[in-house]
Amino acid sequence: MEVLNNIKDGIIATSWIEWLAVITGVLYVILAAKKKMACWIFAIISSSIYVYLCATSNLLIESFLQVFYVLMGMAGWYFWNRTKDRDDLVRTWRLDFHLLNVAVSTVILLVVGYYFDHNTDQDYPYLDAFTTTYSIAATFMVTQRVLENWLYWIVIDIAAVFLYAAKDFYLTALLYLIFAILAVFGYIQWRKKYKLQKV
Repeated sequence: MEVLNNIKDGIIATSWIEWLAVITGVLYVILAAKKKMACWIFAIISSSIYVYLCATSNLLIESFLQVFYVLMGMAGWYFWNRTKDRDDLVRTWRLDFHLLNVAVSTVILLVVGYYFDHNTDQDYPYLDAFTTTYSIAATFMVTQRVLENWLYWIVIDIAAVFLYAAKDFYLTALLYLIFAILAVFGYIQWRKKYKLQKV
């Protein structure tokens, strides 16, 4: 019961800037699941805010991730806009692509986690490195309309719940729980579209 009270108190005490980051983040995921171009505008706004929030909360790796999100928001806008009239297809990756992605991402997360663990006062370096490294891969998959990106996000978002809760960003932890749920629906929607393409 004390944990729930702490979470409730943490959400009540949430700053307006975190609220703005959360609301724009939710709009991004909902619009991305519907494959709407406007999703990238909200991604850029939300990520820009989180650059500041993470940097001031000793989540250094996560702040770098948010900078990457801003850049990928711009790239996503470009790729989706460039291909919207002639190539709106959902794609899938072969198993060997996924195995390579997981292998490379895991090596990078271990190197990054080790560096920040031994050379900075970074909090939760390996967990932060995990969410960051795999988020980079999954974000690239979104820009390329790869169906399985949503499966990656489910795992990443659940890990992020623990990371942000540990830093008392309870509203953001709740946001990532919502993201994980939305990712399930995103996967279902994109899979339906993919199956229709095959008919």
